Amino acid sequence: MTANGRLTWILGACIAAAACDGGQAPSAPSAAPSFLAGTWTGTLTIEREGEPTTTGPTTWAFEVVSGTNLQTFTVTIRSQHAWLPITTTVTSAITPSNLPPARISTQGNYQSPRGCTGSLLSVGTANAGAIDADFAGVDCQSLVHSTFTGHVQLTKSGA
Repeated sequence: MTANGRLTWILGACIAAAACDGGQAPSAPSAAPSFLAGTWTGTLTIEREGEPTTTGPTTWAFEVVSGTNLQTFTVTIRSQHAWLPITTTVTSAITPSNLPPARISTQGNYQSPRGCTGSLLSVGTANAGAIDADFAGVDCQSLVHSTFTGHVQLTKSGA
């Protein structure tokens, strides 16, 4: 085959390959997923004044907020803790970068099983496979012992 013949064959193959993708231009490479994105499970421990410390299972699902350099997330928290059985969506952020280990801060509101809106705050450390953080909040302010503190320990599901 001559050089001109090879060039014609290569050009034809390239045109055919381009036609097979529906004529769409190549897309930019996808951003690497965040180490935090996905489902994490573990335990939530709650302490309230004058009450025994209690523990229950919890699941946190992290989803990256686009355009935030993989550092801001919406988090769906599902708690099966006996005193705080809630499902809520809150916000979380990691610093100083989007790589582990990172400082993690989570905050938001939830509908309390006691008929009010409560607020929660969690601050701790997120590693590639584990989160270890303080957990605190205020439930119905009109109730006795509405302030709580505690701890959450999570491991990444499938990790």
